[in-house]
Amino acid sequence: MRRIKLLEVRSELGAGTRGASMGVDALKVACLNKGCDYFRRFNSVVVPDLNHVLFEPNLFPYARHIDSIYTVQRAVASAVEQTLRFGEFPLVLSADHSSANATIAGIKAAYPNKTLGVIWIDAHADIHSPYTTPSGNVHGMPLAASLAEDNRECQRQQPDQETEFFWQRLKNLSVPGPRLRPEHLVYVAVRDTEPEEEALIERLGIRWIRLPEIQQKGSRQLTREIYEHLRFCDMVYISFDVDSLDASFSRGTGTPVADGLYLSEGENLCQDLLENERVVCFEMGEINPTLDNENTMANNAFNILEKATDAIERRLRMDEVVSR
Repeated sequence: MRRIKLLEVRSELGAGTRGASMGVDALKVACLNKGCDYFRRFNSVVVPDLNHVLFEPNLFPYARHIDSIYTVQRAVASAVEQTLRFGEFPLVLSADHSSANATIAGIKAAYPNKTLGVIWIDAHADIHSPYTTPSGNVHGMPLAASLAEDNRECQRQQPDQETEFFWQRLKNLSVPGPRLRPEHLVYVAVRDTEPEEEALIERLGIRWIRLPEIQQKGSRQLTREIYEHLRFCDMVYISFDVDSLDASFSRGTGTPVADGLYLSEGENLCQDLLENERVVCFEMGEINPTLDNENTMANNAFNILEKATDAIERRLRMDEVVSR
């Protein structure tokens, strides 16, 4: 990979609270206020969002707007795949976290014969399906789709046939069948889960790093242990939801949760994890400035984004030197 390319995904169709579509622009405001040239340094692509359908009736109570979400995710997956095939590093700035399923699909489409590991830094497990969701919000389902996991053992409702049709399409986006194996997924700072998710995480044996372990070991040791756990993965995708931060830093997000990461912990984790040569994509999402005061969340997130980007650029420069 030669350089970073920004992919701006403003779709908030998968969220339950409106306003995340303005998250990318809130980051740009934070950048301007800091006097930084970040958004002039990199080429960017804006993925069509279809947010206008939010003004129309929702026909899918157990997977809201899943038909339009499928259309958006096809475009996101294509943008990620194309970026990777051009030898660039996709840095995805997303509104709601449902787009992560498409990011994973795009990575696998670009590298179908390579094994993918996922580091999921988030307050939520996002491993519900239309059969288990308590809200119907698709931003709680991206990992279930990537794992092709319905969790029928914990089924609480029966979606209609049209919902099932589009859910199958999301599970098979770009590449048929599971794009991720449970042993190649690592949860970091997840702390707000439902019983159905907890049962599935236990059944699948997913590695789950909670806050006390993060604070006890520190980012350097955790990074070593995470990559040891993912030692059989050829490539790694890191997804950072801003609600992984403690609620005192993350009011500007749809679902803030107490007892999360401090800003310094988020910065250090992202920097240390992104220095690994197997990382092929980074995503940041769920900033909602309509829930915030004075753009605080975006300001905090932009600081993390800058440091994360610096780590990626150092890695890419090193890769270029080594390849000469």
